[in-house]
Amino acid sequence: MYGAEAGNLALKALAVGGVYIGGGIAPKILRKLRDGTFIRAFTEKGRFSELMRSIEVNVALNPRAAMVGAAYYALRLCGERS
Repeated sequence: MYGAEAGNLALKALAVGGVYIGGGIAPKILRKLRDGTFIRAFTEKGRFSELMRSIEVNVALNPRAAMVGAAYYALRLCGERS
């Protein structure tokens, strides 16, 4: 289900630049992410399957990734106002 829904969201957003899977679930299901179960569900989208296979999927395992990204964005905002 996780792979299928991630694929749905990637298709809705037309995320042709790639997708990062992160958060608390990814580390817990890393085996399924690696064995092809996730990517099969991600790419099985009927006539859009070829497009889905072209989307790169990465896993962010750093538990602080969201905070690092938020801090980076905040610093950019502060820099733009100066």
